Order: sequence, then C-alpha cells, then structure tokens
Amino acid sequence: MICKTKDGLTIYYEVQGNTTAPETLVFLNGLTQSTLSWLFVVPFFKEKYKIILMDFIFQGRSDKNSEVRDFNQHAQDVISVLDVENIKNAHVIGLSYGSLVAQNLAVMYPERVNKLLLLSTFAHKTPMFEAIELSWWRSLETGGYSLMFDTMMPYVLSDEYFDNPIVPIQALKASKDELNNNVQSIFNLMKATKDRPDYRNELKKIKSKTLIIQGEKDLLLPVHLAREVQKNIPDSKLTVIKHAGHTLNLEHVPAVCKEILDFLQEQ
Repeated sequence: MICKTKDGLTIYYEVQGNTTAPETLVFLNGLTQSTLSWLFVVPFFKEKYKIILMDFIFQGRSDKNSEVRDFNQHAQDVISVLDVENIKNAHVIGLSYGSLVAQNLAVMYPERVNKLLLLSTFAHKTPMFEAIELSWWRSLETGGYSLMFDTMMPYVLSDEYFDNPIVPIQALKASKDELNNNVQSIFNLMKATKDRPDYRNELKKIKSKTLIIQGEKDLLLPVHLAREVQKNIPDSKLTVIKHAGHTLNLEHVPAVCKEILDFLQEQ
C-alpha cells in the first residue's frame, strides 16, 4: 500500500496480522532495513494485533527523490500512515534508526503513541559512535552499499550470529543489495543521525509507558547508551538480552518478542 506524506512524497507500507484487532503495532526499521526486516518477528504478533510495517522516505520501496529528512519529518510521515489507516493510536516499536523516529514521535504526538518500545536505541552520540559512523560514511563513499555492508556487519551482529546465522551473511547481503542501490538515499538517512542533537532532555517529555531492549553484545550502541535513554524517560524500564548484538529483529528473536509481548500485555 502507499500513502502520501504532508509534502507529497510516497510512503510504502503494509498492513498485516489481525486487521480487525483493537490494538495496532507499528514497526519502524533500522537504517538500511525495509519492511522485509520484520519477517521473523511478525509471526509472534499476527494473531492478536493489527500490524503496520513501513519504509521511511529513502528506504525500501518508499520515495527516494527528496532532500534530507530529519526525525521530526519521519515522525510526521508515521502519522500520515496512521491517518490513512484511521488509527487513533498505536504501540510503536522502533529499532535503532527507527527507535529515534519513535522517540520523536512520542515527543511530538503523545496522544498517538500508546506503549513505546525502543530496541537498540540511543539519544546521544559518543566519540566512539562518531568514529564508527565515519567509517560507514567513508565506506559508502568509496565502495557503495556493498563495502558499507561489509564494514557494518561486525558492529551490528554478534559473534554468536556469525557462528550460527538465521540468514547466512552472503544471503543477507544479497537480499539487501537491490533495496539499497541508491547511495544518495543512504547518505540522506545517515545525515539525519549525524545532524541530530543530543536528545536526552527531550526524552523527559515522553508520556508513554516505555520498554527499552538492548543487546548485551551490541558494539554499535553499548548498553550504557540505552541506560541514558532509560534514565531520561519517566515511565520506562530497560531489558538487556544476553549474548545478543545490535540487530534484534534478526538475533535472539524469540527472547526479544517475549519481552515485547509481556510488556504489551501488562496492565
């Protein structure tokens, strides 16, 4: 399905799961992900919840012909999808890049976010993060997405994943190559993160009950960054998934989904 953003761009989205369910889950992608990235997650929720998957502008099958977009604009695009589907509020689940969109969404539109789930998240950048970010940027400049993918993998997947991958690394790379062949689009997504200011004070405005889930072995966003997020969101808690890396919709999926389900079902 498609919908138009406030500025006339095209967002690709999917509706899955129980379309008559009273509660809706919105899943928001990581940096170079797409709606396909939730393939192993959706089965845990499809019977009880209506599910919205979407590609941000510059991702997947959404429009790539635009200027750089900040996280407030991405959040507004999520609202455009909810409005088209006549969804007043939803539980919002964002991973990494998507978790930043989810943070802005909860700050800007508190009435539209029921429970908030932030996976592999952060609110400020450290010198180490900026060094990794620069290595990805230079890889994209030098060798396109193929080299960037190779540079990213040790930071976003744990050693356990490399030993026992749910999707072999080369198959994973092949599946993402076609969706990430527009180098400028990836630069545009990365620039939004590069330019995002320290968001910790803004997090204090979030009114949604919040669960933060972080991988114990996340090298890109170590647990201490998630603790800073948890410290600044008033009604929040942090769960650490042992032995897991950064890509929590690909690693330790049953454990991650159990934490999400338990949180959603809390009264």
